[in-house]
Amino acid sequence: MDLFFPAVAHALGAQGGGGDPTQTIMGLMPLLLMFVIFYFLLIRPQQKRAKEHKALLESLRRGDEVVTSGGIHGKVTAVTDETVTLEVAPNVKIRVAKGAVATVKKRG
Repeated sequence: MDLFFPAVAHALGAQGGGGDPTQTIMGLMPLLLMFVIFYFLLIRPQQKRAKEHKALLESLRRGDEVVTSGGIHGKVTAVTDETVTLEVAPNVKIRVAKGAVATVKKRG
């Protein structure tokens, strides 16, 4: 093996790749540190926003003025488990998916 892969044989050392456990742990530290940073900067805030959005959708009531993710402004006239009926103009009603509601402007 030393003839064909001298750099690999030298890197593995005399123990055949076992090495010092401290070196192995220290080699993994940058990966663990990156995961912790990603968790606190990306994953945790996203979970918090999703939880807040779910609470917003559960609290929708008739008379609320909302804005959908598509930018449609309207007043809630009916709410079901999956859809919301919005009045966007006098006598003009549309049904949108409940998850499309982005924000509530005014509570009814």
